[in-house]
Formats: sequence, C-alpha cells, structure tokens
Amino acid sequence: MMVLFYIFIGIIVLLIIIMFVAPQDYEINRSVVIKKPVTEVFQYLKYIKNQDDWSPWKKKDRDMQQTYVGTDGEVGFIAKWEGNKDVGMGEQEILSINESESVKSKLRFFKPWKSESEAYLRVVDLTKDQTNVTWGFKGKNPIPFNAFMLFFNMDKKVGKDFEEGLDNLKRILEK
Repeated sequence: MMVLFYIFIGIIVLLIIIMFVAPQDYEINRSVVIKKPVTEVFQYLKYIKNQDDWSPWKKKDRDMQQTYVGTDGEVGFIAKWEGNKDVGMGEQEILSINESESVKSKLRFFKPWKSESEAYLRVVDLTKDQTNVTWGFKGKNPIPFNAFMLFFNMDKKVGKDFEEGLDNLKRILEK
C-alpha cells in the first residue's frame, strides 16, 4: 500500500514540475508572398468578413451562425460565430489597424474551451507589385493548461490551417 502511495505522490510531484517548466507563451504564424501591391492587399485584409472567402475555418462548418457588431474594417468591429465542434463558438474583435502595415484583433473562444489570443495580419511591401503577408496569433496558456502543450503540437496543427488559408488568399488576390 505504501508503494502505491509513493507512486501517487511521485506522479503528483512530476505533474507540478511539468506545469511550472512547460512554456506558457505561444505564437504561431505563417507567411506568403502575394503578387499585388501592399495597399491592395491590405484593403482586402482589413475586413474580417473577407476571411469567409479564404479562411479554412469557414469550410469546416458552412452552416455556422455568424453575427456582427459595428462597422467591418474599423476598430471595435466584432465578428461572432457559433458552429460545429470544429469551429466552436467565439468572437474576433478588431483592436487596431495600422494602414498598410497590420490589423490586430482579439480572438475569444468560448467553446469547446475558453481562451483568448491576439491575432494579427501583417503586410510588408517587398516591391511595388509584391507583398509579404504574415498571419498569426499569440497568447498565454495558464498553469495547469500549459502542460497540455507539451503533448499537443499546436504549431503543426494550426500551422496547416494558416498555410491553407494563405494559399486561398493568394489565389483570390492574384486572380
């Protein structure tokens, strides 16, 4: 019986150590070069509703319910969604727009779990007809949830979605 007690205590101690050693911060992003001027690319990206055309998450639930608050393309605009288990329930609010540079937004997920992240779209003028677009998000996983990230490769999973979305974006804007 004492052996089981020591094994149990050992597992608890190991879990506590993992929680304090595992990283809490995360950032995932991907980039693509689009053969269009930066102003044209940015004008398209600053509207959250345009994400329905290129983001892979809309494809995961074509019947998802969406509502909007405010004026798209302006600070304070909120896009809300509720869908199947693949997209869950949440909202995206535009926090800042730096013309022809970046759009930052807050992603709030309510289902299947609660979390918040800062999403961003950044554009960089490479030449007069080439723009680098970076799409990403970053945030914190509080203890004890940060330990889960040791066993789940979020960069690999979400990175695939970002790559698919950026490929769709490139195809749309280069038509």
